[in-house]
Amino acid sequence: MTQTTPADSVELKNPSPEATSLAKKLGLRDVFALSTGAMFGSGFFLLPGLAAAQTGSSVALAYVCAAILAVPAMLCVAELSTAMPKAGGAYFFLERALGPLAGTVGGLGTWLALVLKSAFALLGMGAYLAIVVDIPIKPLAVALTVVFGAVNIIGAKESAGLQRMLVYALIGIVAYFIAEAAFTVLAVQDAATTYSNLGPFLPSGAEGFIATIGLVFVSYAGLTKVASVAEEVQNPDRNLPLGMSLSLLTAGVIYGAGIFLLNALIPPAVFHTDLTPLATAVEPAFQLMPKGAALALIIVAAFAAFASTANAGVMASSRYPYAMARDGLVSARFTKLSRFGTPTLGIVATCALMIIFIVGFDITAVAKLASAFQLMLFALLGLAVIVMRESQLAYYRPGFKLPLYPWLPLAGIIIPCVLIAMMGAMTMLLTLAAIFLCATWYVVYVRHRVTGRAGAIYHVFRRLGQRAQHSLDAELRAIVAERGGVELDAYETLVERACIVDLPGTVSFSELSDRVGAEAAKAYGLDGAWLAQRLRDEAAIGVIPNVPGVALPHIRVGDRLEHDELILVRLGDGVLLDLPESKPNTVYAMLVLLTSLDDEATDLHLHAQLAATATESRFTNEWRNDANDQQLRATVLGRRRYLTITVEADGPFASWVDQRIDTLALPPGVIVAVLQRLGADYVPRQREVVELHDRLTLIGDPHRLDRLRRSGSPQRRTRDLLTPLPEPLPTSDAPEDSP
Repeated sequence: MTQTTPADSVELKNPSPEATSLAKKLGLRDVFALSTGAMFGSGFFLLPGLAAAQTGSSVALAYVCAAILAVPAMLCVAELSTAMPKAGGAYFFLERALGPLAGTVGGLGTWLALVLKSAFALLGMGAYLAIVVDIPIKPLAVALTVVFGAVNIIGAKESAGLQRMLVYALIGIVAYFIAEAAFTVLAVQDAATTYSNLGPFLPSGAEGFIATIGLVFVSYAGLTKVASVAEEVQNPDRNLPLGMSLSLLTAGVIYGAGIFLLNALIPPAVFHTDLTPLATAVEPAFQLMPKGAALALIIVAAFAAFASTANAGVMASSRYPYAMARDGLVSARFTKLSRFGTPTLGIVATCALMIIFIVGFDITAVAKLASAFQLMLFALLGLAVIVMRESQLAYYRPGFKLPLYPWLPLAGIIIPCVLIAMMGAMTMLLTLAAIFLCATWYVVYVRHRVTGRAGAIYHVFRRLGQRAQHSLDAELRAIVAERGGVELDAYETLVERACIVDLPGTVSFSELSDRVGAEAAKAYGLDGAWLAQRLRDEAAIGVIPNVPGVALPHIRVGDRLEHDELILVRLGDGVLLDLPESKPNTVYAMLVLLTSLDDEATDLHLHAQLAATATESRFTNEWRNDANDQQLRATVLGRRRYLTITVEADGPFASWVDQRIDTLALPPGVIVAVLQRLGADYVPRQREVVELHDRLTLIGDPHRLDRLRRSGSPQRRTRDLLTPLPEPLPTSDAPEDSP
């Protein structure tokens, strides 16, 4: 087994020193606006007639079915976003779940797809504006790209504010159109005309209907764009899934009702070839508003739809270069933020690429490729959810968990694959070509810059490959802390980042001390010779704490360290620890705690927890037989005899407030040992009343404490907690734990 040090784990993530976190400025309304705005554009203002040509009057049902089929992808993204609310969305999820190659393909591919769809949206404005004024389409699209780029550079909140205005205007106008059109179809238009306009329900049979679902599914592809700005969302556990759900519901209702009414108002011969169906529907639909004003209103709605799609695209896609740069997949210059706190270079690069596509390419043909690529990413995101769940990473803690696991993520994998197959062989080949180009970038530029990062998929297969990426769990733990949803345990944090040294041969205590000093110098910049001498001196005078098979040195290093650190040493053949006035002890583990003097109470508490773990009967046997570094850490974490709880109003133990300690629903053998209140620690009386913000330290049987950790609110699972537990079988001849 190779040695692992914190220096190795730094390779998990290679941020530029200039990189900083994006500010959390976006609320629920912003999430709703970004997600909704990304779905309205060609799907409603250009595509309905072409879709009806394939499947007749069942076109509205095809849109509704497509919305239902988008639910698995939405829920997968919601879970991943609340577990890892970081810039980059799909890129970040795929990279952490499947590794740098999948992250590179997902990041570059999604960026290109969003750029293409945003450019297509800007060109789509011309079809409606050309109805009333003769304006060159491409110069207008270029100018609008520059405008949206400038708005996004000024700030995410300002861009989101513009997005809200566009989306609210769009929804209001479309809702008015639906109301007028429904009144016309139900009360004004002759029933025979309506029936004639609708035509046959399934002229191409089930095959044509399914193919149409695949065609219109891309109308919902923008639903998950908001995941790329998840790092900037306030309270992502609530706002991301709720905002996307409201957005999909709104889009599904508008698409279903609006397109049915378009079908009922426009004759098939016109509707099936019409690229501006809403403008065509003005004449028959509007009864209360003058036709000229109604047409102007529809053009305003189309402008708002395409503008909101383009703005959401610029905002979302510009975060992909920023996120990839933080991980070394593209130049670190993309991590620089403007004085407004936005990724300027990413926005500029996104807008520049949009202009290139607008001016030099047949954007309609390429947009189909972008849609196919987006569908492929939906399938990969379903796979990412399965990988993250099955990896059983301790700190994969999504604030929202999709229901019906694993069936929903499996559906999220299968549905996009089927829809891509329906798009034809050429689209599939072009998608594979785009994947090949992204993979080539990985081989040429990325592979040698991201060593040490493998993805959570190796946790799933760790019994086969033993390549579990422990440092990924550490990164997820940091994300959990950043979200503020869980109080992280100092002992767990210490063990998770500990330096591990494996010495399989025979060494003396002096050689062992030198090795510990060398590792501390390498990992933490300490004076290795000084530390080695300290260990030898403490052994000489007999002050190294030890238990059978384990030495527990505690070295205070003052301000030499920023944080408390731990060095875990496994000694294959053991080292004889012969201390004065002490029985000789062959130790197979040395747990070296390095602390400062900033918080002596915490330092002593950490050392006590190490000692409690080391005295468990199973510890030495498991330590000597652990197969890899991850198992060594798990052994040190052990069956915890301590549990520290902070009672907060919105936490899982909120029901304890104003209750006496002797009335708490604690399992047998678990007691409240220490109460910390207003900075003071003391042993509480049983009649002590728990107050808000109290910090309680519980001790007792590790099995019951583990059950309490998992129980959430203890009041809900008292029966489980009180169920008697079988005593664990001893794993060695060492004496049992003392009570």
